[in-house]
Amino acid sequence: MPPTAPSVQEHHHQPADTLWPALAAHIGTALEAAMARRGQATLAVSGGRSPVPLFEALRQLPLAWARVQVLPVDERCVPPLHPDSNAALVRRHLLQEHAIGARFVPLFDQLPDAPEALNTRDLDELARAASRRVAPLLPADVVVLGLGEDGHTASLFPGAAGTAQALATAEPVAWTRPTQAPHARLTLSLAALRGAGLLELPLCGSVKQSVYRQSLQGEASAERPLSLLLTGAAARPAPPLHVWLAP
Repeated sequence: MPPTAPSVQEHHHQPADTLWPALAAHIGTALEAAMARRGQATLAVSGGRSPVPLFEALRQLPLAWARVQVLPVDERCVPPLHPDSNAALVRRHLLQEHAIGARFVPLFDQLPDAPEALNTRDLDELARAASRRVAPLLPADVVVLGLGEDGHTASLFPGAAGTAQALATAEPVAWTRPTQAPHARLTLSLAALRGAGLLELPLCGSVKQSVYRQSLQGEASAERPLSLLLTGAAARPAPPLHVWLAP
């Protein structure tokens, strides 16, 4: 069946710099609602360069950050201080100012020696340990996704080793090893992402927006992992997806 889009809401912003405070405010409202319901909230955030303006807007919100748990949507299998570490990015750009009191839960604290040589058994063990670590924090109240020009979201890379398992498993964390990007990855699984209360997807630029439009059309496919998020599962409808668009 084609992905169903009633749960998708688009927000158009121009110029692009108006997008980030609006998205931050939307996330803040959702986190406050979660805290009002059960006293705490979980925010899962993607890495890379794109979310830095969002992190810098979020950290200015005067939320009860001590009751917010933050975890990565995905992580490159690199040491915590590596330039490509999403954990380092979150600490540097989000866990500052008002947000300094949030509880950050990385997917791992350390890696085996020679992380560039991680084999399948190593990755299986890392994913199992990460699943045990984040399971108490899930389902996430808000998940901030990214979208690559190759169609990947989180670290669900089309055609990559491990992606089929990440799409099929009931465990919250799986691993992938993309051929078109450096480093093996840990990622929240499709099941964990489908369980979220709210999905947020900021998209700047025509190329990524074209990839997004393709995910809304036709059959749900592992070649377009975002399309699988729009279909939901038998026991759970797809979570609401808010897409934030700017030139």
